[in-house]
Amino acid sequence: MTAATTEQVMTINMGPQHPSTHGVLRLLLELDGETVVKVTPDIGYLHRGIEKLAEHKTYHQFIPLTDRLDYLAPMSNNLGYALAVEKLLDIEVPKRAQYIRVIMCELTRISSHLLWLATHALDIGAMTVFFYCFRERETLNDLFEMVAGARMNLSYIRIGGVARDLPDGFIEKTRDFVNDFMGRLRDYETLLTKNKIWLMRTKGVGVISAEDAINYGLSGPCVRGSGVRWDVRKSEPYSSYDEMDFIVPVGENGDVYDRYLVRLEELRQSNEITRQAMDNLPDGEYIADIPDIVLPKKENLKQSMESLIHHFKVVTGGICPPAGEVYTCVEAPKGELGYYIVSDGTKHPYRIKIRPPSFVNLEAIEKMVVGRLLADVVAVIGSLDIVLGEIDR
Repeated sequence: MTAATTEQVMTINMGPQHPSTHGVLRLLLELDGETVVKVTPDIGYLHRGIEKLAEHKTYHQFIPLTDRLDYLAPMSNNLGYALAVEKLLDIEVPKRAQYIRVIMCELTRISSHLLWLATHALDIGAMTVFFYCFRERETLNDLFEMVAGARMNLSYIRIGGVARDLPDGFIEKTRDFVNDFMGRLRDYETLLTKNKIWLMRTKGVGVISAEDAINYGLSGPCVRGSGVRWDVRKSEPYSSYDEMDFIVPVGENGDVYDRYLVRLEELRQSNEITRQAMDNLPDGEYIADIPDIVLPKKENLKQSMESLIHHFKVVTGGICPPAGEVYTCVEAPKGELGYYIVSDGTKHPYRIKIRPPSFVNLEAIEKMVVGRLLADVVAVIGSLDIVLGEIDR
């Protein structure tokens, strides 16, 4: 592309009230006709100071705030934080709780990818897929409500395990969903994968090489779409993921279409991981029994004075991990989600720094869209699958 003269370049705002920016993201676009010359993301419209709030919360009180990061994947946010605190405290989580966490996080991954597919397809002009995906998400939200009592901000995972055991009927209903989902996934593929318009809008668009993807720090489907086989569940297994049999799909060209294919395969893999975890779900406790650190079971509070005292002490006094620092990461639906916690030995974290995948993945947008048409910006943003809740924090 020849360099555009100053007279030819037009600067326009895309967002922050634009539906295809998937949140309050503002892009400053410099265009030569319809060709993108430069793009500058302008973030911060949703900033809530969650990392600063952590310094004034006890370790248990901060769990509900993690739901408000990537609000489409609350279980993954809960798990990453809980794992970091458990590492700081050096406590072991019961095997049953680990498997329950896997089930809930993989259902969350399916739910998150379904919303990505629904909105990504709608951005490019395919409306039917939107309704299909939300049909499946409705079933998943019912399952989440069975377990956590809520459909969106779940706060289900606790330090030491999970808030409560899986309710009666949950495994049966989840198994019905898992058995039906592969057929639903084939419906999505029939509508999109070989659709000529879909191919024209996604193939060769938003290309980023494996080397550039690594240098930008991309993770999740964004880096795997470029052929880099990086998945925290495989490279640094946590919560018994090393006992699950699954593959890590990768693309070849690093374009919007490859990122689409990678996420579709991840839907299949998450479905199978959920099935495996349910088939091999061990008996035992769903939360560790560590007084003064882990909240006691709710059903014990009405029967045991000791449990009531422990609950009162943990809620009012908090827990005081030893001074030190830890970093723990999980494979969230959008990529590597990390929590860095510094403890000074008091009941409040001295510092919490969150490494959100959406924030890092967004940095590569200019590399992907410069030289492309304005319409391609919409396709690229959709393929990144960003959520402004974790970008702005």
